[in-house]
Amino acid sequence: MATIRTVLALSAIEDLHLRSIDISHAFINGELEEEIYMEQPEGYHFGEPDNVLHLVKSLYGLRQAGNCWLKRLEKELKDMGFVRIKSDPSLYVFRRGNVRIIIPVYINDMRLASTFKKESDDVVQELATHFELHDLGETSYLLGIEITGDHPNRTISLSQCQYIIDTLERFGFSGCSPVYTPILASVHLSKTMCPTTPEEAAEMRKVPYANAVGALNWLATCTRPDIAYTVSQLSRFNANPGKQHWAVVKHLFRYLKATMNLKLTYSPDPRSKELFHVFSDTSFGDDKDDGRSTGAYLAMVGTGAVDWSSKLELITCLSTTEAEYIAAVDAGKEICWLRNLFTELGYSFEGKSSTLHMDNNSAITVAKNSEHFRRLKHLDLR
Repeated sequence: MATIRTVLALSAIEDLHLRSIDISHAFINGELEEEIYMEQPEGYHFGEPDNVLHLVKSLYGLRQAGNCWLKRLEKELKDMGFVRIKSDPSLYVFRRGNVRIIIPVYINDMRLASTFKKESDDVVQELATHFELHDLGETSYLLGIEITGDHPNRTISLSQCQYIIDTLERFGFSGCSPVYTPILASVHLSKTMCPTTPEEAAEMRKVPYANAVGALNWLATCTRPDIAYTVSQLSRFNANPGKQHWAVVKHLFRYLKATMNLKLTYSPDPRSKELFHVFSDTSFGDDKDDGRSTGAYLAMVGTGAVDWSSKLELITCLSTTEAEYIAAVDAGKEICWLRNLFTELGYSFEGKSSTLHMDNNSAITVAKNSEHFRRLKHLDLR
């Protein structure tokens, strides 16, 4: 999703043409390398009743079907001049002169972001000679996400409003009253809130807690970084949720009811001199069960967020400096990945560094001055 959002952000900034195609029955286009036999399917009989079939093409249900399809697609795209980049193996790029075409692939769904419409027409026509496909025209939906483009203003917006409406109805919250915070500041979830008696556990088994958190997690992954922290906290108790955990889920649904029309919007940022910006922060020691901190980062291209994370750090830190430093390392790894991705897409940083924004002076001092490492020897590798 981070790669797809980055491509969409670049499409808004550079006013690229977006187009969607869908490959029909993708897996049966793969070529098998192994010798495989299969029982005759129900309703189809050839020869003796105990005869088996020799499978010569990839088929849905085979363990290697996805890999076979990947190899076939990569072969055809390479023959057309596309290069599969290393930063994300599902992304293909074509560059020749002032022509550039970027294709992110999600199984059999393909999006074409091109500088000129004619070039994308040529690619679709050539792919149609190899595969049976449906040309869906200008991109309007992606994995259930509504995509709205405004070419004159060079903006692209992502919305999951319909998904939120369907989810609220699915879990019985379509008529709930709205609230305007994803979680109350006074709420600190912990294992002490989990059921302690068989009766309490039996009562909570009637609640679709894991299903609800899973639905919320898809929102937090795709278009709603504002709920990522809350969903991260709720996910820690999927195995044994309590009534107070479920109350926070209900509160989050009420927040989504109030904010279902929010959109993630990408457009050029005239104030920015860098291609992207990354921010990191930490909620120190907020896990009341083992004292671990929640580290987070957010990466922005133009005016919109393209990647984010909010999760427990792997070790228990003894100070805010350590916690912020570890979060900054995770954000730094994201910066390295984004620089590699943009370089493979044809952008040049010309030896310039990328800025990491953080708000802890002691962690910044430690990062810049090695003489402070005596106090933080245990963070030396980081």
